[in-house]
Amino acid sequence: MGREDLRTEELRTAFERAFGAPPDLVVRSPGRVNLIGEHTDYNDGFTLPVALDLGTDVAVRRRPDGLLRTIARRLDATDTRPVDALRPAEGPEWTRYVAGAAVLLRESRGNLPGADLLIDSDLPIGAGLSSSASLELGVLVALLGLTTSAIDRTELARLGQRVENEIIGVRSGIMDQLAIACGVAGFALLIDCRTLATEAVPLPPAIRILVLDSAVPRTLAGSAYNTRRAECEAALRRLQNAAPQPRALRDVTPDLLARHGSRLPDVELRRARHVVTENARVLASAAALNAGDAETFGRLMIDSHTSLRDDYAVSGPELDTLVDIACTTPGVLGARLTGAGFGGCAVALVTAEHAEHAATAIPARYRDATGQPGTASITVPSQGTHVSWTSGATDQPLHTPT
Repeated sequence: MGREDLRTEELRTAFERAFGAPPDLVVRSPGRVNLIGEHTDYNDGFTLPVALDLGTDVAVRRRPDGLLRTIARRLDATDTRPVDALRPAEGPEWTRYVAGAAVLLRESRGNLPGADLLIDSDLPIGAGLSSSASLELGVLVALLGLTTSAIDRTELARLGQRVENEIIGVRSGIMDQLAIACGVAGFALLIDCRTLATEAVPLPPAIRILVLDSAVPRTLAGSAYNTRRAECEAALRRLQNAAPQPRALRDVTPDLLARHGSRLPDVELRRARHVVTENARVLASAAALNAGDAETFGRLMIDSHTSLRDDYAVSGPELDTLVDIACTTPGVLGARLTGAGFGGCAVALVTAEHAEHAATAIPARYRDATGQPGTASITVPSQGTHVSWTSGATDQPLHTPT
């Protein structure tokens, strides 16, 4: 029995113990790690994430009394609300994600039945691995499974993004939700954040992905994330005054920025420069991986971290130390911070033969250097959000990707 099967079976048992009856279905919703392409999604750009083999599990059963009762197993917390009178602006943050997903699903699909939900996760919270998007999409698919409706993966991603934007108040792009909805086992996912087109990009079989947790917590809604987005929008407006054709920073070429960058204050110039060069790095990375050239991809990851540190200013002493240590570890081809920054995780590309040693050596050196209890996980690119078990009493709520 594989890891996912074990988690599913454990959650089914816990659900029956908590609610007195078995679930109707269980959903597995992965986290994601972005290999390259940071802060490009809300600028209509390109990203290259993978869905992780860590994620969120949601078990659900219909209930007849119109209540939405949710147990967050990891938090040892319970929330009960009438499904037709949800107020997602109220309550602890984790309940706002659940209630927000239910409200937007009712708006999209009509009435929802009452439900019991049991939620568990093996994702680090606040580490930049999209635990919130993983939760949103898992709850959406679980609740949808109690109806006669289905959803395609792009619409699922859009609904998850709306939870972040409209309910939680984080002006995030759609990269996290698309990566989690559309992930392909064994592949990275090249995402065009304007068209929402995705392309599976193979990872060389002799390469492993190492997720390095700095143990520096990150609170995205209270961070400078929204400020960075506003700075990008301001830079775009100034550039449009000189060259009105760009619809987003994705359309700004290096030549256009070189010719008109003097119109921008220094901070806006650096933010725009990061986005312009990062989009180029993403496309070059996808080309390198398609050609089996992991070494070139590793160098592009290092260049990305430098840009995030110097031009976008979203790194910090611990993340810089972690990346520097990783890049001087045998077998590591490249490393960079991943996620929005301001703490959280780094990601490294390492040869398979050195992966186990790197996963032990990097956190040990990091702890010695910073005093932080960093950890490392060797990860496997996994399938996007999916039903991992069903009683047979429900229809498939999620269209598979073509």
